[in-house]
Amino acid sequence: MSSRLILGLDPGLAATGWGVIRADGNRLSHIGHGTVRTAASAPLAERLATLYDALMQVMTSHGCNAAAVEEVFVNTNPQSTLKLGQARGVVMLAAAKAGLPVTEYATRLVKKAIVGVGSADKTQVHAMVQRLLPGVAVTGSDAADALAVAIAHAHLGASAQKGLT
Repeated sequence: MSSRLILGLDPGLAATGWGVIRADGNRLSHIGHGTVRTAASAPLAERLATLYDALMQVMTSHGCNAAAVEEVFVNTNPQSTLKLGQARGVVMLAAAKAGLPVTEYATRLVKKAIVGVGSADKTQVHAMVQRLLPGVAVTGSDAADALAVAIAHAHLGASAQKGLT
């Protein structure tokens, strides 16, 4: 099986986490991670453009083969949900425009793939990310969540290719 560079994305309007890993079969290695932040004081269209441009730069500089995007929770505030949906759309558009196949994962599925339990809390998920990518100091929960999505894609994608899902 050839090496794959997987971009994990945790969408948000204020902060979108990203993480890139290399998957060689079952062997995973960290390539990079970070968070794209937008200014709350900027107009919505400008914030979405900032998000798009930054993600295109990440994908171009890392040469990713695939993108995995975490599905989002529905907020109680309809306005926040709409803005989050728009940011998520930009995240998926950027990956598609970069020519990457995009796979979406429910949060519970990511947690189950990483920790083994769909009800795991963020602390457990982040601890497993650190364990699965030794030596990586992940700062910020958005980037850690994005790396978790990339790892889940590596595990679940490998299972799907073997006909195990």
